Amino acid sequence: QVQLVESGGGLVQAGGSLRLSCAASGLIFSGYNMAWFRQAPGKEREFVAGITWISTTYYPESVKGRFIVSRDSAKNTVYLQMNSLKPEDTAVYYCTTAQAGVYSTDHQKYPYWGQGTQVTVSS
Repeated sequence: QVQLVESGGGLVQAGGSLRLSCAASGLIFSGYNMAWFRQAPGKEREFVAGITWISTTYYPESVKGRFIVSRDSAKNTVYLQMNSLKPEDTAVYYCTTAQAGVYSTDHQKYPYWGQGTQVTVSS
């Protein structure tokens, strides 16, 4: 079965950086799109970054220019480099995946999810 395991979350001051990792197993990694979402308490799950199976990337305006998503097919891992972090970036960050035909910012389109990793940005 598909498994996704996130790591790299933590506490950081505003303006700082973190890099999240998501190791995938149980799938042919090169044939899957990957994405990151986040969810803050009391809020909807929000799209943060996506990378297609051919490494096309896409971001919402809220993180564009600050976050960078990448993938390493040799390691079956996707990364999220987060720079210039703000307190409003505080959330649980989730890695997700869907087959190559799914290209979406809607969390309901993704069938597989990791357990999440907490990111806290202090002011």
